[in-house]
Amino acid sequence: MEIVTKRFLLRDFREEDAAAFQEYHADLRSLEFYGVEEVKPGHAQQLLETFKNWAAQKPRRNYQLAIIQRQEARLLVGCCGLRTADSEASKAELGIELAPEFWGRYGYAIEIMRALVDFGFGNLKLSEIYGGGVSANARVARLASSFGAVATTRPTPAWMAARGWSQIEWHVTREKWESGRLVG
Repeated sequence: MEIVTKRFLLRDFREEDAAAFQEYHADLRSLEFYGVEEVKPGHAQQLLETFKNWAAQKPRRNYQLAIIQRQEARLLVGCCGLRTADSEASKAELGIELAPEFWGRYGYAIEIMRALVDFGFGNLKLSEIYGGGVSANARVARLASSFGAVATTRPTPAWMAARGWSQIEWHVTREKWESGRLVG
């Protein structure tokens, strides 16, 4: 599975991605908005195994892809995905995770998000795409608002509430996306 953008190749994870994926997952900045289970040793390796299993499923319901720079270096920039397995029919959860050194730089997340949403509405024929986040994560809020997503507060897990945060979920429908409400 591959999606090509101007600067990135979004593709299934490969063995050679493991070290870079685990390295940025070990960076404390990456863990800022994660719950207790997500910061345990070995979690990044478990994720890679999950992604591999998802890629092998028939029919495929979850697309969790490595974000690779198309430049010569072919650096792993992060991961992204559309997951339908735990969603209502014709809906998917979108997620984008960049390694900390790529946060807030050059519109990376916007370019990746556009490609995923186009794939979801175009290829997967979804009616709605949604994503979740922590109220304290301003980067996610900016990204969601950049394409007209509507945010709602969701029931907040105890670990978020203990930090004074709430859980936010944003939604965008195919109609809203196609109406050209995307900024940029």
